Amino acid sequence: MTELSKTASSGTEFSRTELGKTELGKTESRQDQEFRSGFVAVIGRPNAGKSTLLNALLGQKVVIMSDKPQTTRNTIRCIVTEPRGQIIFLDTPGIHKPKDRLGEWMLEAALSAVRAVDAVVWVADAAAEWGGGDASIAEVLRASGLKTLLALNKVDLMEKSALLPRIEAWSRRFDFAEIVPVSALREENTDRLLDTLWAYLPAGPLYYPEDEVTDRPERFIAAEIVREKVLTLTREEIPYAVGVAVEAMEEKTSLIKIEASVYVERASQKGIVIGKDGSLIKEVGRQARLELEELLNSKVLLKLWVKVRKDWRNRGDTLRELGYEGN
Repeated sequence: MTELSKTASSGTEFSRTELGKTELGKTESRQDQEFRSGFVAVIGRPNAGKSTLLNALLGQKVVIMSDKPQTTRNTIRCIVTEPRGQIIFLDTPGIHKPKDRLGEWMLEAALSAVRAVDAVVWVADAAAEWGGGDASIAEVLRASGLKTLLALNKVDLMEKSALLPRIEAWSRRFDFAEIVPVSALREENTDRLLDTLWAYLPAGPLYYPEDEVTDRPERFIAAEIVREKVLTLTREEIPYAVGVAVEAMEEKTSLIKIEASVYVERASQKGIVIGKDGSLIKEVGRQARLELEELLNSKVLLKLWVKVRKDWRNRGDTLRELGYEGN
């Protein structure tokens, strides 16, 4: 099995030591003094395209994507390693006003990511107007004093003549170190963003092995892929009520067996996720299995169950079971 991760996250509050642990609990050094490394928080309002941008920067899919807001729930560390250095990106949940305990945990995860990084990439939808969420982000970043680069995303969806006024409008709102217009979906100008970012990182060690692209274990990635397919295939009311837990993951000689539970909050939601004669959950399983087989380079047997757990987003036991902080 291809190891996507050797280090597991242990909470929402990150110290530099915790962020930089390798598999053996220590960091590695390079003789080349020009080798740069550091931690970069990727923040923004929900649905700004943070996860899409990170996948583009990594050159492969690591974090799930959806057009539904608040897709990202955990802080996920994604690692870019090149001869010139190593960047550990922290993909954070979108900053929003929380409506339940899960939302409160997601907001704290996003804010705590700013406390132990070297720089910030603020991802914003180029076509969106400045709002209360942006003002909240600006307040946090001003207090942090961190160098902040603005990735003005989705520029492929607007007229070129409208771009310069949008850049000027954003520059009046916040003192950005750099503003880089990008299209994460089309991977346009993302290389320039990465090139620009290196200049704001200090000389430093290799924090993670060169072939590691995320600190998350394969069970977490498998659960996220299943959740992504549910987000893609269900109606608006379902995504916020869905959680996925991998109950078992066993590697055989030529097969990986995965058993996962899809949690919803009401019986009516269970019926929607299952679909007529089980059609929707079968399609979720089919799409997830194909992606997992490509990711893990192995045949996958995926079994899914849909379960009702009332008000799970406010239940500490379920939040912990699904990998979130429960208090």
